[in-house]
Amino acid sequence: MFKNVNCIESSEGNVWKYIFDFGDAIAEAVLYRYGTFEERTVICCSVQSGCPVGCGFCGTGKHFVRNLTKDEIVGQIAYILADKNIRSSNSSCEKFQIMFMSMGEPMLNWDQVEGAICLMYFGLGWKNAQYLISTIGVNDDEVFAKIIDLSKHIPTLGLQFSIHRGLDPARNQLIPFKNKMSLRKIRDAGLTWNKVTGRKVYLNYCVTIENSINHELSALKDLFPPIVFNFTFSIVCNSNESEKTNDDITILRNVERSFSKDGYNTRIFNPAGKDDIGGGCGQLWYVQDWLRKHKEQS
Repeated sequence: MFKNVNCIESSEGNVWKYIFDFGDAIAEAVLYRYGTFEERTVICCSVQSGCPVGCGFCGTGKHFVRNLTKDEIVGQIAYILADKNIRSSNSSCEKFQIMFMSMGEPMLNWDQVEGAICLMYFGLGWKNAQYLISTIGVNDDEVFAKIIDLSKHIPTLGLQFSIHRGLDPARNQLIPFKNKMSLRKIRDAGLTWNKVTGRKVYLNYCVTIENSINHELSALKDLFPPIVFNFTFSIVCNSNESEKTNDDITILRNVERSFSKDGYNTRIFNPAGKDDIGGGCGQLWYVQDWLRKHKEQS
């Protein structure tokens, strides 16, 4: 399946980036170890080679090669588990999370993403794994209905919307992909998800100096009630490869505390160990170089 696989380890020793070269496409996946692999293992995998969405902070968002197949998606995870000798059984991994949030937009390749989830859950028997779909919220009611239907059959399926801004005009600048849900429609979709599944919806918010201002944060709190929505706050490296600063982390923690005080379940995507291997999802410089050098197919 893979013509070549490279692995890059962060300096602090708990984060690994894997680069999968298919010959005509490339994918990246990231492995996180929290404590030990038995305590908590997290794998973020790619669902597309490159991405057509074009988020302003993402280095791979300016290039799109092709969708990945379900076997190519599952293959990333299976390879990593074998490479690190991680057992995915219920008894050996206390918390095992698979997140579809490295390269690509899951809703734009939903049939293959759904096939991959079903293969892992029903075919491979990874029923202890938590599966998280991370999406900008593509404005496609048919696909969203399929996500809700799948969630009825897989109780460990989770949903996260990457919103990043608290007002639609600013979000449209950051995420120029036109066929996406408005923030209000994301709210309504999240309420529907919660009603059907009984599970809370995660909102991923990338904190910057520009969007940490009070009126944006107040708009978010007005729109997304804490009884339904959890917030994940994160920082990513800029697409020009610059690293995070202590000021960035201070702002991140201040925003998180503000939401926590108002009753939200919050978490911070710990920035440690990511700068030296190229930041978060879609930020691996090796992958950016590969995409720049290969002709886009779409």
